[in-house]
Amino acid sequence: MGADKIDTNQTVNAFTAGTKPPLRTAPMSTGNIFARLAALLLATAASASDCLSIQNASQHVGETKCVTGKVLRVKVGAKGVHFVDFCEDQMSCPFTVVVFHSDLKDVGDVRRLAGQMIEIHGPVKLYNGRAEIVLTRVSQLTNGSTLIPPLPKNYDVEKQGHYSAGRIRPTKKPAKTYTPPNSTATYGNEADANDEPPH
Repeated sequence: MGADKIDTNQTVNAFTAGTKPPLRTAPMSTGNIFARLAALLLATAASASDCLSIQNASQHVGETKCVTGKVLRVKVGAKGVHFVDFCEDQMSCPFTVVVFHSDLKDVGDVRRLAGQMIEIHGPVKLYNGRAEIVLTRVSQLTNGSTLIPPLPKNYDVEKQGHYSAGRIRPTKKPAKTYTPPNSTATYGNEADANDEPPH
């Protein structure tokens, strides 16, 4: 009982003096350390990836969300609009990402997203009965700057995604010209007759 009074008095005196009382902790076993570390990692992963799957995106139209999915391909539509597809059948897919040609300079070469797992942040919109996010800048993608390189300088949107350094064409052959025969020229025996000296 006297030892308890001393501990309490030391705690009170330490608190009023502005120092912390000594903590009594039980030594942690290796199993406890791994259990706490695993719980911490799971909590961090859950908070870091609060992204919706592409199937759940349509339930959050009008909200700014993060959507995650694996990109199967990137298609180029009319007027250079790029569609990032997550499903084999684009029309039955519940979600898509759209990049307008005017935003490609700020986004980069989105064709490089094919085959990658991405997380995209932005307002979820409904277009033709399907949820979509319009990608206007690379910062909307988690680690976007490492996923997408800038567009090649010679990228031509008007050719709907095709670009090249130019075409090599064979040189044109000069057009054949017809020259009329020389009227003063002599041919055959006429030349011999004219070349004889007069008699």
